[in-house]
Amino acid sequence: MNEHDVTLTHGAARASIALAGAQAMKWSIADRELLWSGDPAIWGQISPILYPVVGQTSDGVRVAGRRYPLGLHGFAPQRDFVLEASRPDFARLVLRSDAQTLVLYPFEFQLAVEYRLGESSFEIAMEVANPGAGPAPYTCGLHPGFRWPFAGSTREGAYVRFEREERAEVPVMTSGGLIAPETRAIPLHGRDLALDDDLFAHGALCLLNIASRSLRFVDASGAAIEMVMSDFPHVAFWSKPGAGYVCLEPRTGYADPHGFTGDLFEKPSTRVLRSGETARHAATFTFIPA
Repeated sequence: MNEHDVTLTHGAARASIALAGAQAMKWSIADRELLWSGDPAIWGQISPILYPVVGQTSDGVRVAGRRYPLGLHGFAPQRDFVLEASRPDFARLVLRSDAQTLVLYPFEFQLAVEYRLGESSFEIAMEVANPGAGPAPYTCGLHPGFRWPFAGSTREGAYVRFEREERAEVPVMTSGGLIAPETRAIPLHGRDLALDDDLFAHGALCLLNIASRSLRFVDASGAAIEMVMSDFPHVAFWSKPGAGYVCLEPRTGYADPHGFTGDLFEKPSTRVLRSGETARHAATFTFIPA
């Protein structure tokens, strides 16, 4: 570990977590790199933490009649976290409200991100606490980008398999990244969603209130990354056509609906913590060889 990141180990597994944004930078098993490496010319991030909003906002958020300039996915990716606890295979990083965050989001909070590395698994948990005197609204999510392909095969033939059958439609995203009232069909056959560049030609796919609590991103080789979610009701998939990654994004919320100008407390999908309350959201990613 250096002053800028934390290294986790468990047998042949390795992971690296940056204090900047509490972002996972690497996850490998026996030298097989699973996370996207990041490329500023394509997408410079790797696994950002989304808080206190998920998705795009309608020119900021409004609270009690006042506008706050809180934008895409919130401010957590741009903030430095403090390492609160660590073991060889575990790290807990914490971000607390301060004068800078209150300018963007007028609520006290404590956000802890925990990483736990197993022999073939990588758990990421978000713990949101409200130490303030009044209620605090929020949404949160994870945004890890995985190599596509990740097992030395080709991009063609990869798919996502859901635990249960899902609706074969997603909301249309506006050019500004907001949720339109219309939906569009996606090529979901049974529980399988084939991945190709055409799928992401119109931006991210946001599946809302899904029935599945787990899914698998299956490489053309037959190897897979399984994602098991705890208290994340929505999931998004995103890539740029031709890029060597796909993001598996468990979320509690989503972008503002097109035309929404209401209070943050009124936004669809917003969670509200009472004073002293804490909520925990987690996802475990497991590599399954072919």
